[in-house]
Amino acid sequence: MKYCSVCAREVRLAIPPGDNRERYCCDGCGTIHYQNPNLVLGTIPIWEGRVLLCKRAIEPRYGYWTLPAGFMENGETTRAGAERETTEEAGARIELGELFSMLDVPHVHQVHLFFNARMLGPELDPGPESLEARLFAEEEIPWDEIAFRTVERTLRWYFEDRRNGNGRLHVDAIHFHRRPAR
Repeated sequence: MKYCSVCAREVRLAIPPGDNRERYCCDGCGTIHYQNPNLVLGTIPIWEGRVLLCKRAIEPRYGYWTLPAGFMENGETTRAGAERETTEEAGARIELGELFSMLDVPHVHQVHLFFNARMLGPELDPGPESLEARLFAEEEIPWDEIAFRTVERTLRWYFEDRRNGNGRLHVDAIHFHRRPAR
């Protein structure tokens, strides 16, 4: 951040009085600009034992497969955001279930939440952010073409839980380790 969104003056990084970390501060109007993590919301849509994946039509990771997910919008709940993203990216009709996984991704200032979802039919109508939407059996998952580690981790937990009859909430963190280029 270079300029204050309130008065347009230059900002500087400083620890405000009573705080414990650097923030962008404006000496002109006194505004402290707090920057906090973004929530990424998604689902694990299932139809007849197969999971729905979308092939990304946008960067990052264009052409790679992912669960339907995206950034939470202001004014919506996490559940509503997960449902919206599933509709936007895959055109799938779902019944949203319980929260399945929560993954902190501190190096990109994100928290990813994935909900269980039961598809209400096999019909798909991918939106402009997806090249394709498709249902996969576990043995068909293109593991080497999964876009994000949060998605891979969530899918592996899902299939492991399905085999073992578990259904607990999974919580973890993904720490930065550069993936090899495609």
